[in-house]
Amino acid sequence: MTGHTEHPLLFLDVDGPLLPFGENPQREARGTTSDSHLARLMSEVGRRLAALPCELVWATTWEDEANVDIAPRIGLPQLPVVNWPESSDEDERQDQWFGLHWKTRTLVNWAAGRPFAWVDDEITDADKEWVSAHHGGRAFLHRVESYRGLADEDFAALDQWFRAL
Repeated sequence: MTGHTEHPLLFLDVDGPLLPFGENPQREARGTTSDSHLARLMSEVGRRLAALPCELVWATTWEDEANVDIAPRIGLPQLPVVNWPESSDEDERQDQWFGLHWKTRTLVNWAAGRPFAWVDDEITDADKEWVSAHHGGRAFLHRVESYRGLADEDFAALDQWFRAL
């Protein structure tokens, strides 16, 4: 690659990776609290994301609201946002047949050949196989447990992948 200085992309899902929800299946169920959903956002996560050698991109159903409600709470600047197209019935049927997440095809198109990592709590092996077959660049699809959100081991895996590029 001659003079190619674009950073790889990191597609960020909000619900699950940044806003943990649900119970740890290994733990006793806790009583519900009246904490606001957004109160669970950790500013440390924003700092750790910003330290990764990549370009952060919102890949969430929050779309532009992620820049309004999430980014300021975790100390991130305004980020680019993936806007989800209306899918055709044909695409939807095909994606369901392959067991694909509804975001997968759009993220590969958005990356346009650039290396990317994607953190989401709904990634499956079907998504990984489809991306490796249809994306010209390197890709790292990393599933995050929705009950705990991004944790030390997730940041270690992302950091290692980005630095190995």
